[in-house]
Amino acid sequence: MSSPFRYTEPLPPEAATGRVAEAYEQIARDFGITDPATFVVLSSAPELLVPTWALMRESLIAGPGGRTGKELAAYGVSRANRCPFCVGAHTVLLHATGDHALAERLARGERPENEEHARVLDWGERTRVPGASLEPYPFPREHAPGYLGTALAFHFINRMVSALLTERLLPGGGERFRAVRSVAGRSLARTVRRPALPGEGLALLDRLDPGEAPAWAGGTAAGLAYAALLRAAMAGAGLLDADDQNLVEETLSDWDGAHPPLGLSGFPDRRERPGARLALLAALAPYRITDEDVAAWRRPEHTDHCLVHLVAYGAFTAVDRIESALNRPIAWT
Repeated sequence: MSSPFRYTEPLPPEAATGRVAEAYEQIARDFGITDPATFVVLSSAPELLVPTWALMRESLIAGPGGRTGKELAAYGVSRANRCPFCVGAHTVLLHATGDHALAERLARGERPENEEHARVLDWGERTRVPGASLEPYPFPREHAPGYLGTALAFHFINRMVSALLTERLLPGGGERFRAVRSVAGRSLARTVRRPALPGEGLALLDRLDPGEAPAWAGGTAAGLAYAALLRAAMAGAGLLDADDQNLVEETLSDWDGAHPPLGLSGFPDRRERPGARLALLAALAPYRITDEDVAAWRRPEHTDHCLVHLVAYGAFTAVDRIESALNRPIAWT
């Protein structure tokens, strides 16, 4: 059977030890999947896998707000980022919530019939554009940490998945078929509908600093997980020299959420600045990363750990740009 991993060869979950093994135990219990490629692909860099899981758990799974609404927000984010793997995953997870008709309307490319659902979906899509008008927010104030954490988690996860995995969610592309989507969702239903205790993902993190948590998190576990992921992802900047770091960060400071043109005009040449090109592609269009882009950067000293970290750095520069626009007064429905 072909591997879903494009450029790395991660160890299987059963070979994991320490914090990674503990994370897989939580993932199996609270997410319902024992070997999710979304997280296995990060296992070459455990310091990224653990906070990525913690952020998703403490926002989407255990954070405030209903699961259907947060799955819709994540679906909107994934669609805006052109991540078919994650779009398929959230369709299956909507089946798991019991919202079968809603899941299939989305699978057919149709708008939700329920206007509240439609507003949440639209909101998720708009979060790709830094500074876009997201107001009034389509959820109550007390649910903001769950929804905002979910959106930011999937802006990161979408980029990592698009860069490092194939687009196939299920064997043989089974997610294309309604019956398979429904069966897959029903197999996860008990886990998805079971309440999860907030904060358990934080036990996996080495460092917790409430002073680093963003204001939107309102003191919830999602904020601490976000801060931990930010620290881990931005450490990948050390794989670039100062000029390439400046290029990546200056480009992202002016980014308006647009997808780059087909010709990738304005991107560094892979022969001259392969690291900067790879990081910028991870940020703006990870689905455009090619074998040639990875080969141009990767030297013998660049392990799977290095590649995952460089992609994570690029991905999180985009997340950071989006998140920075949230630090202003919010209007509520």
